[in-house]
Amino acid sequence: MGQTNQTITLGGGCFWCTEAVYVQVTGVLDVESGYCNGQTQHPTYEQVCSGSTGHNEVVKLVYDPEQISVREILEIFFVIHDPTTRNAQGHDHGTQYRSGIYFTTPEQQQEALALIDELTRSGVYPRAIVTEVLPQTNYWPAEAYHQDFFENHPEQAYCLAVAAPKVAKFRKTFARLQKSGR
Repeated sequence: MGQTNQTITLGGGCFWCTEAVYVQVTGVLDVESGYCNGQTQHPTYEQVCSGSTGHNEVVKLVYDPEQISVREILEIFFVIHDPTTRNAQGHDHGTQYRSGIYFTTPEQQQEALALIDELTRSGVYPRAIVTEVLPQTNYWPAEAYHQDFFENHPEQAYCLAVAAPKVAKFRKTFARLQKSGR
């Protein structure tokens, strides 16, 4: 009997971009855009964008640890966003765009902290990593129109300018982890 599926939630800027990558990853069974680690119950996109809720735009991943390790999930995460910019990714600014790893198991926390330490010691980034590593709290799914946004709107300007290059970078760097037929 194999391990049970696990959940980890990641904030790497706009959830459209992060979701666009993880839906292509072998072993990731479900990707849901949402909001977490803020104080508001049932926040709306507009409330989160105002910066008043404390929530981060995130993707909640359900994955099969027999097909992909949390280490591999986090390696992808650190390649597809800039973990050194506080409350910003590219032209997107605000606390809802902060870099965050929201764990559901102590093992995920340990793996995240170990990888951040390893990346810091390697000097791969010119600035300090500011990714927060916290337990996932107060998670809420985003509105239906945000789910599968890149897949449903590939010609939208933001998707072309921001999400598509992240998907291409994932495909180039992690070809072995890409689902077949994608």
